[in-house]
Amino acid sequence: MSAQPSPHMNPQQQQQQQQQQQQTEQEKWINELAHPDTRETALLELSKKRETDLAPMLWNSFGTACALLQEIVNIYPSITPPTLTAHQSNRVCNALALLQCVASHPETRTAFLQAQIPLYLYPFLSTTSKTRPFEYLRLTSLGVIGALVKTDEQEVITFLLTTEIVPLCLSIMDSGSELSKTVATFIIQKILLDESGLSYICQTYERFSHVAITLGKMVIQLAKDPCARLLKHVVRCYLRLSDNTRARKALGQCLPDQLRDGTFALCLQEDKSTKQWLQMLLKNLELGATPQQIGMSPLGS
Repeated sequence: MSAQPSPHMNPQQQQQQQQQQQQTEQEKWINELAHPDTRETALLELSKKRETDLAPMLWNSFGTACALLQEIVNIYPSITPPTLTAHQSNRVCNALALLQCVASHPETRTAFLQAQIPLYLYPFLSTTSKTRPFEYLRLTSLGVIGALVKTDEQEVITFLLTTEIVPLCLSIMDSGSELSKTVATFIIQKILLDESGLSYICQTYERFSHVAITLGKMVIQLAKDPCARLLKHVVRCYLRLSDNTRARKALGQCLPDQLRDGTFALCLQEDKSTKQWLQMLLKNLELGATPQQIGMSPLGS
């Protein structure tokens, strides 16, 4: 039981004492990550304290990163065949939550990438089981990647483009739950917003068409089952693609009718930014249209 602050202390002293107690408690749990018999409780307790400056302590403490990776690797045999239990999923997701904390922190992010930690999560993103333990595992893994791209740092995009994150996200956008689709689409959006990311996806017709076909399927699905937050990311992806000359020409021919005919008017009534993005997209496509484009593959391989 933690000691109560002394009533004789001023508020600043009380706050300092509380912070010191909190740090001592965190250090205790971090030390207990090293021991298999106390690790599960330590993972649970530490995952509740991610709003604190926990990342440097996690990354720089002896053996902690290895303990977290061990938790991840231990789950691999439960992926194929898919036998993951709710208990296993909760435990590994607590470890992933701590890795998300490390990925988010400016002092630890570069080292996190240099150690290629995200690659350990890719097997989780490639799973297709619809059970709740697997869905939770995919969503938490996406959260780690989402935390990386939120930083808008070039080194993050460069790392992701040299790995398989784009096809993994597109696969989840195609067949995941609504929440997983939303996070995966957000990751693709952040990659596209980077100049190197846009260039990479528009470099070949195959890459562009994979993205465009997936977005198109999502629009058709959203027309049946609207979700304003997911639609926002889809429209933003299309708008960003239209910034590329060759992609804009291709979109002129393959943009779903549902984005042109007012299908989402009701959904967009209270979302001014998405409504504005859609108007900008349609205007870009109008400006980019020329008669000789019909029947061509503007992106060419």
